[in-house]
Amino acid sequence: MEHEDMSKVSEAKIKTDAISMDQSKVSEANGGVDHSMVETRVVGGNTYEVVEGKVDWRGRPALRRRHGGVGNSFFILANFGLENMASLSLAVNLILYFMFVMHIDLAEASNLLTNYMGTSYMVAVLISIFADVFVGRYMTVILSSLVELVGLVLLMLQARSDRLKPPSCKYPVDPTCQRVHGGNEVHLYLALYLIAIGSAGIKAALPAHCADQFDEKHPVEKLQMSSCFNWLLLSLCTGGAISVTVFVYIQQFKGWDKGFAAAAGAMGLAVVVFIGGMPRYRFATVQGSSALTEIFQVYVAAFRNRNLPLPENPDDLYEISRSKASPDTEFVAHRAKPFRFLDRAAIVQTPKEDGAPNPWRQCRVTQVEHGKTVLAMVPIFCSAIIMGTCLAQLQTFSIAQGSTMDNRLGKHFQMPVASLPIIPLAMLIFAVPIYEQLFVPFARRLTGLPTGITYLQRVGVGLVLSIVSMAIAAGVEVRRKKVVARHGMVDMIPGLDYLPMSCFWLAPQFAVFGVADMFTYVGLMEFFYSQAPRALKSMSSSFLWCSLSFGYFMSTIIVQAVNAATRGASGGWLASKNINRDRLDLFFWLLAVLSTLNFFNYLFWATWYKYKPAVPPQPEEEQQLQV
Repeated sequence: MEHEDMSKVSEAKIKTDAISMDQSKVSEANGGVDHSMVETRVVGGNTYEVVEGKVDWRGRPALRRRHGGVGNSFFILANFGLENMASLSLAVNLILYFMFVMHIDLAEASNLLTNYMGTSYMVAVLISIFADVFVGRYMTVILSSLVELVGLVLLMLQARSDRLKPPSCKYPVDPTCQRVHGGNEVHLYLALYLIAIGSAGIKAALPAHCADQFDEKHPVEKLQMSSCFNWLLLSLCTGGAISVTVFVYIQQFKGWDKGFAAAAGAMGLAVVVFIGGMPRYRFATVQGSSALTEIFQVYVAAFRNRNLPLPENPDDLYEISRSKASPDTEFVAHRAKPFRFLDRAAIVQTPKEDGAPNPWRQCRVTQVEHGKTVLAMVPIFCSAIIMGTCLAQLQTFSIAQGSTMDNRLGKHFQMPVASLPIIPLAMLIFAVPIYEQLFVPFARRLTGLPTGITYLQRVGVGLVLSIVSMAIAAGVEVRRKKVVARHGMVDMIPGLDYLPMSCFWLAPQFAVFGVADMFTYVGLMEFFYSQAPRALKSMSSSFLWCSLSFGYFMSTIIVQAVNAATRGASGGWLASKNINRDRLDLFFWLLAVLSTLNFFNYLFWATWYKYKPAVPPQPEEEQQLQV
């Protein structure tokens, strides 16, 4: 009898395997998708698959091959490239505009620029929440683009009108130079921060909107979506390359007003192109709630339950039933370490009158584990801040250095000093393919890791290179100061007088930092995306922007602290209107030392961090898989 039962089981298994093989062949023939299980719609005599969870611009279900995909993502990539074309020239050239047009001292001009950049990156996190909860990513990009366009137009009008800016003079040697003040200063700040907010909105919402054009459940589109961020990086670099060459050249040699007008034109074109793709986009539905809110609920609930005893058995902590959960509900297994104190957020409480638990007192185990993951990423996030501080120096003090140096290429062409960032952009464009095609396969053979090296190892390499970049910058400044002293050009007028020293002496510090960018920032984006809870993945790029923003604000704090600490002995390392009288070399050495200390701090936390484990299948799931 037992033998007959076993025979029946074996026969049933053979039939099941045969059916599975047939279904697999059908699925493979259809690109890995079983079309018998896919909802379809007929439009214009053609049959299209419905994309689950996405709608078109009229709120109807999105259709594969009609909405989204590679071809329709062109409009999104063009918007990203054109926006960077409009904004990057400001990031690298505004320091000169502040000094020589608005007559703002070097240290204050540097702080003004870093505050502007920091705001742009910081606001990205808030706008990503706004997009998820209220208006959606597409409308966020539209509104942000229009806000940035208004800011650029205001900046252009101020540069064009003599009534909106100080009278021209030979800054910094002319004592009659007037600093921008009053209503004109308000006009300047209004324009800058409108641009910052607009740029932040695009950075926050557009990468996620690009990813929305692909279905991660479809095998072909899943591969295409993995390339989405590479395409965005390519469009970013392409727009940036045009910005720091053509637009910067126009600003410095044809007029600031014409340069800002070109930036406004690029932003206007970005809006038109992006709207042009609207009928072809896939749109994610507005969530109506923020995943960050659920994370904050964990911390609040753990604090409010701090006096409650933890149950000895983790199974006694609160979690919803898998049988009652929706199919796409995420479950994460409980981990005792780290941050076991957060488990108090999942202690079972008395439910409210309607039977539902108070989310600010009782959270799911999965929710608590998400809170632990985010908290564990904070030290890595903080360790990357000093990298943004170093980047700020290349966009401020290094450009000011270059304004005193010989920028001639041959007899008839002058290279704008603010075009020097083309060097890290070019390094990025060429280094990424080399990294992917040569380094990763080589490292993969040594480590056995699909990525060659881990995300955190990649970040660490970039942090080391940022130290090297600051040390090179200090050495170049030492040499530049020697040339100044040797030729008696301490009181030279930048832009009119030039040191007998090529501005391409600055190229190595930019080039090394470009490679550091490739390692650290791409590594951080991969790290945040892979480790963030599923509900936070669309916001993961905002974590990178937020880290950069803290770096820019840290630059402002360090500059002010250095001037306050050194004012008594030398009048302040960075307090003079004349960069030739400042001690920029010592400031760069200070950043190199701080970056070194930060690297050792990073090593500690990177060694401590445990990557998020894969969730093992539940017993009932294993049984279903076997059947």
